[in-house]
Amino acid sequence: MTRGVDEPDGRGRTGLDRVGLDLDRNPDVVVREVELLSSDWYVLRATTYDIRIADGSWRTERRETYDRGDGATMLLYDTERRTVLLTRQFRYPAYVNDHPDGMLLETPAGLIEQEDGESAMRRETLEETGVDVGEVAHLFTIFMSPGSVTEKLWFFAAPYSRSDLSGTHHGVADEGEHIETVELGIDEAVAGIGSTIVDAKTVMLLQWAVLTGPFS
Repeated sequence: MTRGVDEPDGRGRTGLDRVGLDLDRNPDVVVREVELLSSDWYVLRATTYDIRIADGSWRTERRETYDRGDGATMLLYDTERRTVLLTRQFRYPAYVNDHPDGMLLETPAGLIEQEDGESAMRRETLEETGVDVGEVAHLFTIFMSPGSVTEKLWFFAAPYSRSDLSGTHHGVADEGEHIETVELGIDEAVAGIGSTIVDAKTVMLLQWAVLTGPFS
């Protein structure tokens, strides 16, 4: 018995070694084998497939993919005060890859569980910022790192006001979350891209906000 294959893993999943074997949307790609490498919480697979290249010949390739599910993120903005509400929390992957302290400024975000993207983002925004948003706009859905990660990220935006704020520390303690909310002026936030703000989803939402969004 193998966890994640014929025995439930920590999240109750089985059959993780069969994901992708039935893909047939692209006639130039034939999936041959899927090997489950890890399923501790997220899923790491090695997939072998044949691909037909430009000259018509076929070649065999093997690629590792990291499956953490899909996610969602939200930009909270106040046009009257020209502010955005971000979060600050420790991110070990950034810390181990040369970020000075691992404390990243980000838009609130989280994984989509057994729900749609908007419902997930409403839940995550309330958990991480204390803001119970009203009307929400879905902006776009993007593959964030398609060379190795399967995740699609749903991007949303919603207005907030000063009266929505309730404290500066949030998060679900049982999930190990220790999240600080940080309110910045939109001009300060955009000026911080590449220095104080180095999270990709946050950069994308800030650029949307000033190019075609509420601060354009």
